[in-house]
Amino acid sequence: MTPQLIQPTGAAHTRIYAYGAARGENAVPNEDLIEPINSSDEWIRQRTGIITRVRADAGTTAIDLASDAAAEAIERSGVPADKIDAVIVATISNPKQTPSVSAIVADRVGANPAAAYDLNAACAGFAYGVAQADALIRAGAAHYAVVIGTEKLSDVVDPTDRSISFLLGDGAGAVVIGPSDTPGIGPTIWGSDGSKADAVGMNHTLTEFRDGVAPWPTLRQEGPTVFRWAVWEMVKVARQAIEAAGITPDDLAAFVPHQANMRIIDEFAKQLKLPDTVVIGRDIETTGNTSAASIPLATHRLLDEHPELSGGLALQIGFGAGLVFGAQVVVLP
Repeated sequence: MTPQLIQPTGAAHTRIYAYGAARGENAVPNEDLIEPINSSDEWIRQRTGIITRVRADAGTTAIDLASDAAAEAIERSGVPADKIDAVIVATISNPKQTPSVSAIVADRVGANPAAAYDLNAACAGFAYGVAQADALIRAGAAHYAVVIGTEKLSDVVDPTDRSISFLLGDGAGAVVIGPSDTPGIGPTIWGSDGSKADAVGMNHTLTEFRDGVAPWPTLRQEGPTVFRWAVWEMVKVARQAIEAAGITPDDLAAFVPHQANMRIIDEFAKQLKLPDTVVIGRDIETTGNTSAASIPLATHRLLDEHPELSGGLALQIGFGAGLVFGAQVVVLP
């Protein structure tokens, strides 16, 4: 007789237990950035809504930021660190190709020997990580997971670039996810459009830099292309996530989009026709665009400022380089 394998199943439902956050040590005002791009404080505010952005010290890495955010999330969650058996890090800022940020963070926060891996989905990375943690726990492959979005984008900024340099900040946001008696994470709507790969991303490769044929790679974007895609196409994805969760916009307590820029956030909310009762996460004004870290950072701030949102439903959506996107509705802890 052929031996039969065991395929375990896990918890029926999952939820987010707690958030943690870490931001770069330095507040960088618009005035510090305007000369190289021949611009003004007013121009940056009007185009992006940013007044200051946070950037880390030269010696601080995305690993350091991730470790601090994860430690806070774990402490707030009440889950012992040694009970966490999966650490997922979304980032484009690993200082090295390998080892992973996640393995080092798992060790620093006391989660060894948790499974640990990094994922690269740019500004959608956190939503991707939440989807994977939810699936791992419900499949029985993990009991508790930490999902972290962490970026040190100041390392890949060209201060003379007018397309994106003044947007970017450094930070990390983290959540602890575990089993739940009731559904706490809705279905994820995710995907990609590689035909628009040139719309936002690095302008050179590391091998081109090594061979002396190009300068250090930095981020660039085609602003109008990204704006149109984010506002018109991502609204469709957001609506699909709401429908897949079995709710209506009136059921939402909060909307937390990727903090791309304030014009996109405001137009996004307008196109969704959200009721006035929905609180919108707007962290970009004093943090900047932190790519994979932006959704958990914005949610962390939202819950600190509006504790009454605890237990309510939040629609979160990330979108960025790839182009990639991911959205789901979650219950706020």
